[in-house]
Amino acid sequence: MPTEILMPALSPTMEEGTLAKWLVKEGDTVASGDLLAEIETDKATMEFEAVDEGTVGKILVAEGTEGVKVNTPIAILLEDGESADDIGATPAAAPAAAAGNEAAPAGGSEAPAPAASPAPAAPVKADGGRIFASPLARRIAGQKGLDLTQITGSGPHGRIVKADVEGATATAPAPAPAAAAPAPAAAPAAAPATGPSADMVARMYEGRDYEEISLDGMRKTIAARLSEAKQTIPHFYLRRDIQLDALLKFRSQLNKQLEARGVKLSVNDFIIKAVANALQQVPECNAVWAGDRVLQLKPSDVAVAVAIEGGLFTPVLQDADTKSLSALSTEMKDLAGRARERKLAPHEYQGGTFAISNLGMFGIDNFDAIVNPPHAGILAVGTGVKKPVVGADGELTVATVMSVTMSVDHRVIDGALGANLLKAIVENLENPMMMLA
Repeated sequence: MPTEILMPALSPTMEEGTLAKWLVKEGDTVASGDLLAEIETDKATMEFEAVDEGTVGKILVAEGTEGVKVNTPIAILLEDGESADDIGATPAAAPAAAAGNEAAPAGGSEAPAPAASPAPAAPVKADGGRIFASPLARRIAGQKGLDLTQITGSGPHGRIVKADVEGATATAPAPAPAAAAPAPAAAPAAAPATGPSADMVARMYEGRDYEEISLDGMRKTIAARLSEAKQTIPHFYLRRDIQLDALLKFRSQLNKQLEARGVKLSVNDFIIKAVANALQQVPECNAVWAGDRVLQLKPSDVAVAVAIEGGLFTPVLQDADTKSLSALSTEMKDLAGRARERKLAPHEYQGGTFAISNLGMFGIDNFDAIVNPPHAGILAVGTGVKKPVVGADGELTVATVMSVTMSVDHRVIDGALGANLLKAIVENLENPMMMLA
């Protein structure tokens, strides 16, 4: 019988999406791995590939339809010997999202789908143990050294598709899925509104001139995740001042040497390296909260907040402790550029154990950031300013001082341990040559 093509979950955060563009039309013949459509998620526009071969019998959801729920039928695929007459009564097309007053999705890059949405099935095996996966997914898995038996498929009937293998890593420990899911009770906690209702707010400003701006998927996700984080994570804050004069002098020397290679190091590149090294120096802090356990990672995977129009991304620099400053600088520029174009793949902005948010370039002296679960902490970085300080010889002098605040998840890191991590970060930045040793 005809097969329904369902709205895919292209990332763990995705509960609904916009069908931006069809790449096929009714009557087209498709094979497994062929591109069917462009789907707009809360984070990016991604291509959706076919997992079965056949003929597109009917398109159920028109281009540009917003708010299409995951696992909603979006098209009908006919197999050999079937015709449009076999389709019969087709499911109704997915309705567009309600205008701004639906409950926001409770979760972000690590949040599960709501209970009403069926969870992706485990990989489907035919007789003989064969895994159902698209050819493109198999090719990517081979290139990355992934074991398909360890990957959960999000395609129809548990088929493993491109998005599943792009977000997987060959070195992920067996219990890693637990890190992606907060405690079951955590998701609903973000749903209740804190403050007056939408109708009440509208009445407050009745008669005033204003423009109503609808929330897109990214803004809904940010609102839900940060509300959940602030309500459910026991934050505490550690603050330090860092003298940057040695770093600025060293950076100037390096940039002169790297000029011929077209590389220009920023202070942020040094901060990334300092955090990555510190996570190796205090490995107990290189961990994530996994609901009923803590996962302590071996590599330093550092997330860095990048502001984009309408929201932000936190691309992750994996194995940052093993990379040179110039390599980190080049990779960060690439990730930030593609983040602003919303062209990052899910595996490029998911994961990491610790994050950096730098508002120094905006002239902010200091601020407190919100921990992004399942990370154990985030470093909020202010601008470097000239200040009077007392030198080691007891004399008053002037130094360039940068204020930082480390927000910490107390479930993972205790006060003394967090203090040791921040101490290591400060020492790395105040003695930058040591980071190259």
